[in-house]
Amino acid sequence: MALPPLTSLRAFEAAARLGSFKAAAEALFVTQSAISHQIRNLETWLDQPLFQREGSQTRLLPLGEELARSLSVSLTEIEAACRRARAGRAGQALVIAAIPSVAMCWMIPRLSRFRQEHPDIAIRIVYAMHGHGINFQDVHLAFVFAPAPPVIPGIESEFFLSGESAPVCSPALLDRRGAGPGTPRHLLSLGLLHDGDTSGWKTWLEEMGEPAAGAIPGATFEDFNLLRAAALSGQGVALCPLAMVQPDLQSSSLVQLSQHMISYGSDYYLLSTQQADPQLIRKTRIFRDWAMAERDAPLPVPGELPDSR
Repeated sequence: MALPPLTSLRAFEAAARLGSFKAAAEALFVTQSAISHQIRNLETWLDQPLFQREGSQTRLLPLGEELARSLSVSLTEIEAACRRARAGRAGQALVIAAIPSVAMCWMIPRLSRFRQEHPDIAIRIVYAMHGHGINFQDVHLAFVFAPAPPVIPGIESEFFLSGESAPVCSPALLDRRGAGPGTPRHLLSLGLLHDGDTSGWKTWLEEMGEPAAGAIPGATFEDFNLLRAAALSGQGVALCPLAMVQPDLQSSSLVQLSQHMISYGSDYYLLSTQQADPQLIRKTRIFRDWAMAERDAPLPVPGELPDSR
């Protein structure tokens, strides 16, 4: 007998377990229409409906409830078997997801230290996109930017670094335009750079007693790394999280123009899985402890061998 479409079974099980096509789509990282299409495929294969559809509402039929119970047990057993098979591989890599700003500005410059201290731990770095969910079946640690510690079953969330931001720019810009007192008018004369929208600078100017009259000029960048690159190239003044531009301030590639900082309402958090085989849990804890100890440490001097702390 031919097997039913496995992708459709997975979509159906998620929709039945989570109670909606929308929740299933978010859990499986697909669109809601894709979930609906896969369930229609399964119903066609079975030649009978699994859901009672009433407008935008859906309700499991008795056949659907029975199938969902069986699938839940079966898929759990399959997942457990796959995890055991993966855990049996020698030297399985520790997978770390990081939003681009943390990956480029904090983690990668420091990885040489971790590799020297723990040469037996293979690591794989992937992007965690801000605003998108992380599949912790494939990821063991993650660096995210959030307004509060994310609450995820089986995941430990810890405060990592502050998101407080201050005005910074390239020394070359000051050489061209002239150094000044770091007042709002001085910064406006240097030109402002915006992260996503103008709300950050609007808040900073208001708190400094110089509310903007009308639109605030300056280029807008949708990604922090683009904003940082523009500031480094002398295109203007950017409000940047000091935790992310520490290497640039340390090397004098950027200078801080004011002590007045603002918060965007979010900070950086480190998430670590608590549900994996013991070998991976051990590696996860080693990296977590290293990152926490390393978070405020200065960067290695270029060309200098990492110390063996």
